[in-house]
Amino acid sequence: MVFANSRYDLSTPVFDEWVARMMPTLTEFRRQVHRNPELSFREVKTTERIMNHLRGAGMSPVACEGTGCYVDIGNGPFALALRADIDALPIEEQTGLEYASAVPGVMHACGHDIHQTIMLGVALALHELNERTPLGRSVRILFQPAEEQLPGGAVQMIDQGLLRGVPRAFALHCDPKVDLGQIGTRIGAITSASDTIKIHLSGHGGHTSRPHLTEDLIYAMSQIAVQVPAVLTRRTDVRSGFWSPGGR
Repeated sequence: MVFANSRYDLSTPVFDEWVARMMPTLTEFRRQVHRNPELSFREVKTTERIMNHLRGAGMSPVACEGTGCYVDIGNGPFALALRADIDALPIEEQTGLEYASAVPGVMHACGHDIHQTIMLGVALALHELNERTPLGRSVRILFQPAEEQLPGGAVQMIDQGLLRGVPRAFALHCDPKVDLGQIGTRIGAITSASDTIKIHLSGHGGHTSRPHLTEDLIYAMSQIAVQVPAVLTRRTDVRSGFWSPGGR
């Protein structure tokens, strides 16, 4: 592939050479991230690791308020922003991998170790291209904290003005159903947005032999669990994906 202005040769041999040269570094980075996962808004060392690699390549990353970071590459107005999430999940890893999580009860179970590794690779590649011949436009690389928490790090980054002046933004997500070396796209939404609704029930207790003198919260909860999703499906286009799980 060659950019329209023909200044950047990204033909297969050139790209393959770059990948072969960077693969050991990126593989080791990903395994360090996987071995040392951090939960939402606690990604302190994760952020430091990303920034150290960017600085080591000659870039000037900027730390966000709290956790997460970003780096701008190129010159001139923004062409776009690229975003990767960096937080892990409160899940015990049982894979037995040599680089399995060393943090009890926490692991990268949703691919965020892969996402940030890919985005680091993109940043390194763009920086190298820009060093050879200035890009002419700028690209903002965002390493977002707390994607797994609501409200998450995306809101925090927007509030900090990190999308101001950016005309478009792209995120990515790995998918084991897509064959290696392929990219999955579709018209419309490809991943779900989510929100949280908390419902608190309270009522007068009593003896189980006199249910008519009590408020049966178990029955009430069962009706909410069954009926609320049914009602919501009637308010959603049947062609749209919709799921309403319940839990503690």
